Amino acid sequence: MVARGLCGKSYRILRMTGRGDRTVSDTVSDQPGGADDSDTAKQPRQVLADSVYEAIKAMVMDHEIEPGARVGIEALARTLEVSPTPVREALARLESDGLVTKRSLVGYRATELLTPEGLEELFEMRLLLEPRAAALAALNADDEQLDRIEALVEELRGRPGSGERYVVYREFAAADQRFHDAIAQAAGRRLLAEAVGRLHSHLHIFRLSSIPGAGPLTLAEHDRILRAVLRRNPERAAEAMTEHLTSSLERQRNRHDGV
Repeated sequence: MVARGLCGKSYRILRMTGRGDRTVSDTVSDQPGGADDSDTAKQPRQVLADSVYEAIKAMVMDHEIEPGARVGIEALARTLEVSPTPVREALARLESDGLVTKRSLVGYRATELLTPEGLEELFEMRLLLEPRAAALAALNADDEQLDRIEALVEELRGRPGSGERYVVYREFAAADQRFHDAIAQAAGRRLLAEAVGRLHSHLHIFRLSSIPGAGPLTLAEHDRILRAVLRRNPERAAEAMTEHLTSSLERQRNRHDGV
């Protein structure tokens, strides 16, 4: 089913570009020469790479690839009906996301889920970094950055924030991550923004499972952060971010406790 979805998605994109009734692998490997054709060849290759990455990421997020399990390149290539090359590229990206690890002579394994202790430590780091980032963003963000932050809040509206499978809520999770990254980047402190980005917190949190009803609460909390940043109020921006992260952690604790 994953393979059909993957190939179907790529096939439709290629049809839209007028490539005709050909498979992704045919299109990638059978490009005529010439400078313009070389540029054209890059597009289906990138489409394939992104599609394989998203397919494998969904398998990890949905625990079809179980936490701690070995991830076989050849087996995934057969499942997705692609060559091993885009699978290797996807796994390298997933390693940078913190969803898989690579060990010499062993290969790739899916990372373990956050433990309750790991979750607490993750939020401890976020509470150290992100309220400060929000305060600085209120002071330093330029008009373009403010427009982007506002647009990301709007992007969350109408998107489901939970579901049984990652494909249902992945757009919400991605926009949520981009919102926090945009706040950190608008702070004007490169090391701070990099530290926030390296946590990959949203992937690890959503991998534990989405929380029914959390989407509207998250959106309301983001609205409060946005209003404080737009009003150039650093104290309120920091407070709103702290409130958001504290509430998010409490929702996660309740999920662990079965509340």
